[in-house]
Amino acid sequence: YAHKGCFGRALLVAGSQGMAGASVLAARTAMRSGLGLLTVRVPICNNEIVQSCVPEAMTSIDSSEVCFSVAPDTAVYTAIGVGPGLGRNEVTAAALHTLIKNSKVPMVVDADALNILAQNPSWIDELPSGSVLTPHPGEFARLVGASCSGYEALMRAREFAVEHNVCVVLKGGYTAVVNSDGEFCINTIGNAGMATGGSGDVLAGIIASFVAQKVDVFKSAIAGVN
Repeated sequence: YAHKGCFGRALLVAGSQGMAGASVLAARTAMRSGLGLLTVRVPICNNEIVQSCVPEAMTSIDSSEVCFSVAPDTAVYTAIGVGPGLGRNEVTAAALHTLIKNSKVPMVVDADALNILAQNPSWIDELPSGSVLTPHPGEFARLVGASCSGYEALMRAREFAVEHNVCVVLKGGYTAVVNSDGEFCINTIGNAGMATGGSGDVLAGIIASFVAQKVDVFKSAIAGVN
């Protein structure tokens, strides 16, 4: 007796001119992961692409032709994914800050959204409770500084997660998922097949889908990684 309203409603803010593929990959995997309803926030130039490639998703069309420039109303959503293919210009950064401040549900923050946070670290503590950050090693280094070893990076991820009350997915050959209380799990079955453009967008879509379905945030991140 279930229907689409029983399985969450997510907002995905992704893509810019030349980066529509990121939003398509994240949107497809969100829908394939059991999500009930998905809205993708797109610039005008990407609307037809997303509508054609992911017809089961709805689009919310930004006023900008080429990038994310205005944060939409987020009241109806149970989770928000943001970052894949987003770009880093000043207009997009300002819109991201507004999105963060206005959002009351967990956010899955990936890719360029992480790079913008690294440039504006005071915004990190404005993220909604239960948010998930999914940095690769370069993005994590921009957030906290360079690490000398994988062990040091893991310890920094634990400190970061506890300090900012977020879940961190530190991607790599041995991806670590760190909870806001410092608990962590390590995936040991990474392989070279993951070393290709778009795999991070896919992961962000999966985790956002699980979080929107009200699965525990830590479990959502672990399931997405596995």
